[in-house]
Order: sequence, then C-alpha cells, then structure tokens
Amino acid sequence: MSDRTSARFFEGFFDRTLRNLRSAWREIAEGARGAWARPEPAEDEAGRLRQQMRGCLDGKGGEVAARARAADLGRTYLSLDREGRERFLRLLAEEFDLDRGAVDRCCSALIAASGAAERWAAEKALREVLEPPRITLLRQFNALPEGVKFLVDRRADVMDLARGELAMRRLEEDLRRLLANWFDIGFLELRRITWEAPAALLEKLMAYEAVHEIRGWNDLKNRLEADRRCFAFFHPRMPDEPLIFVEVALVKGIAGNVHALLDEAAPVGDPESADTAIFYSISNCQHGLAGISFGDFLIKRVVAALAAELPRLKVFATLSPVTGFRNWLDHGDAANLLLPAEQAALEAAGIGERSFADVFSRADWHQDPGIANAVREPLLRLCARYLLRERTPSGRPLDPVAHFHLSNGARIERLNWQGDVSARGLNQSAGIMVNYLYRLADIEENHEAYKSEGRIAAAPAVKSLAGTL
Repeated sequence: MSDRTSARFFEGFFDRTLRNLRSAWREIAEGARGAWARPEPAEDEAGRLRQQMRGCLDGKGGEVAARARAADLGRTYLSLDREGRERFLRLLAEEFDLDRGAVDRCCSALIAASGAAERWAAEKALREVLEPPRITLLRQFNALPEGVKFLVDRRADVMDLARGELAMRRLEEDLRRLLANWFDIGFLELRRITWEAPAALLEKLMAYEAVHEIRGWNDLKNRLEADRRCFAFFHPRMPDEPLIFVEVALVKGIAGNVHALLDEAAPVGDPESADTAIFYSISNCQHGLAGISFGDFLIKRVVAALAAELPRLKVFATLSPVTGFRNWLDHGDAANLLLPAEQAALEAAGIGERSFADVFSRADWHQDPGIANAVREPLLRLCARYLLRERTPSGRPLDPVAHFHLSNGARIERLNWQGDVSARGLNQSAGIMVNYLYRLADIEENHEAYKSEGRIAAAPAVKSLAGTL
C-alpha cells in the first residue's frame, strides 16, 4: 500500500466513523426534541455554543432530555471547522471552570468551622465547589453511543492546545482524571484478534500500528497467522475500539531481526513446537489516553494467556527499537566517547573526522560492508552505554522504550546488529534492536529494584559492552 493510497484509505475510514457518529447523535437529539426546548439562536457562534453548554447544565427535562442535549452539543462540535473546535474548547476551559470566589468562601468556612458536624458540612461544600461545572457536562457524554470515545478524542484535541496555556491545561487535567477513573484496568477486557475479526476492527489495527507499518491486507494476514498472536485491551463503552494491542511471534529461540519475523514469504511455523514468544510491536491506539497506563498490564496478561495456551513456551521476550539512540548520537557527546581504536577504524574506512554524521548522511551506509564493519562495534558499545548509563534529569533511562520494559520487570538481554534496516529503524536506532527478556521468576524483583533504586537488570554481555560489569 503506497503512502498516498494509505492516506486516502485511512481518511475514508475515519470519515465514515464520524458520519456514523453524527447520524446516531442526530437521531437521539431529534427523538427527544419534544422533551426539551432548544436554546434560541445567538448572534455569533460563540454565543450559540455557550447557550448549548448552559442548556446541558440546566437539568431541565430529566435524563432523556440531558442525553439529547449532550448529543446535540457533540454533533455541533463535530460540524465545526478547526477554528470553531478550538473556540469550543477554549469556551469550555475558560467559562465553565471553577467558581474561585465560591472556593475561597468554602475554604474560609472550613477554617472557621467548629465541631465535627460543622466541619463535615464545610468539607462537603468545598468538595462540591472544587468540581468545575464542565465535569457535569462531560459526564453526560458517557451515556451516548461512542460518547466515551468522543471524550477520549477531545482530550487529544485539548492536549495539542494545552502547551503553555493554564486554562487549557486545567481542562486537560479534568479530562485525564475523568478518563482515568473510567479506564481503570479492572474495567478492561483482553481479547485475541484473529483474521476472522470484523473488517472494521482489522482496519483499525492497520491504522493504529505505530511500530512496524502494516503495508496492506496480505501483511496483516501474515501477522495473524497460526504462528502469530495479536491481543488487545478493550473498554466496554468502546467495544469496537482497541486501546492498546501487542503483536507476538511464536518461534524457536530469541529473534533478532524484525524483517525475518515480518517476511510474508516465510513458511508458517507450528505454534505447538515454539519455545519462545517474541513481542515485536506494542501500539497505543488512543492519543487521548496518553498518561493513563495499561501497557504493563497488557504484557503480563498476554504472557499468562500464552503460557496457559502453549505450555511449551519457556521464553518471553521483546524485539524492540532503541527509539532515542540516533538522536543521542546526533546531539549528544557520543563522538567524544569513541575509543582510540574505534576512531582509528573509522578513519581507516574513510569516514572522516565527523564520524557518525558522515556515515548516516548516506542512506545506504548499512549496505556497504566496509563502513558497516567499521561502525558495528562502536555503535553496539555506545548503544549499550546509552541504554544502561544515559539518564534523564529525573534519573530514568533516556530511552522511553527501555524505561517502559524495565519498569515492568524485564531485563536487557541482547543487542541485535541490523535488526531493523527500514528507513524508520535506521533513523531511530541506527538499525539496532534490543531484546528485553521477561523471565517470570525475576519480574517482580527486577521491577522493585528498578523502581526503588533505579537499578537496571541486564545480561552480563550487555553490561560488559557498556562498561558497567
């Protein structure tokens, strides 16, 4: 599937979804129109939006009317252009926030309260005024078809606008807390996705894949063959929308090359004879749920499901990109970390004083044996150092994928040279991939050591390469 064809495909897919949503909400709004009076038209768009929002909060007409008003408001939002949607969100952020005067008065009353009963009443009043009116409005969408998905997508919109704007950040935080309660791990359902799944769901896998692009239906079918597994978390109010999914290959031995795993011409293996499960792609599907983590639960649940289905599986590992490595090489102090012998080897290969900058300026550098052999050892050593020793100011590993797996109790098992030589793999990781090993007996110990002490679990060979052994 070409980039242009892919773009048209996904645009049409999401356009269909929006049309279906507008139609469903129009029927709800029109079906209950007699139960509530629609606000009179205002002179400008902001005025009309303000009236509709206030109408959602006035409580007239009961639950049916409230649902209809929310559907009408949501349909209005979806009909707006980009500027109109931004105006809608700013109005919600600025005019339907806390009443700070009421908060101050309740705080004063709480300080002045005497006796348990008076204090309890003051605390109750304070809790009530600390909830912005917009929370009531947002909750009304929970009862609508696709209403929870609508709010997830609105948080994504707000996140894009919230940088540096306090009012928008407060709205984003309100949405985050609301969604965090609704998306507690206890509400989520783990489902295996197969080739027999509805076409609409398979389309979404293709759209949401974030690690290794699915190039078309044949590629997708290959990833759902008998020696493959795909699992996803779903929420009961979003039954057709995956929240996060993981793709797994059932193989013999730890895999080190993603192209071999994704080769459509390769024969289908026997899952019953596999001894290793390789997690090669984990994709978050909903931008609006960023910061609401359930990826760690997904891996542990999938490991348990696979172990129960296929008792011969003994090894559970990932084949992961090192997403920040190239950026660190390009903008960090990597050139000054080269050993004299490594620098000499680079110069002997004609790479020049700028070392890796010269290498990466050539799109086909990895196909030149002279250059590839000269940079292999220094790049692997620097990659091990990057994963084990480079930290953010807060002390966590610089690489976000490493932080994710280490915090879940995995250990860094092996680095794989030219594990992903796609354009993306070269740009992110200089083609290097890493295996994170989930050894069931060590997961909790690794997790606790990492969380409490920042200690990174790694195989001796990786520690030796990084100079930390």
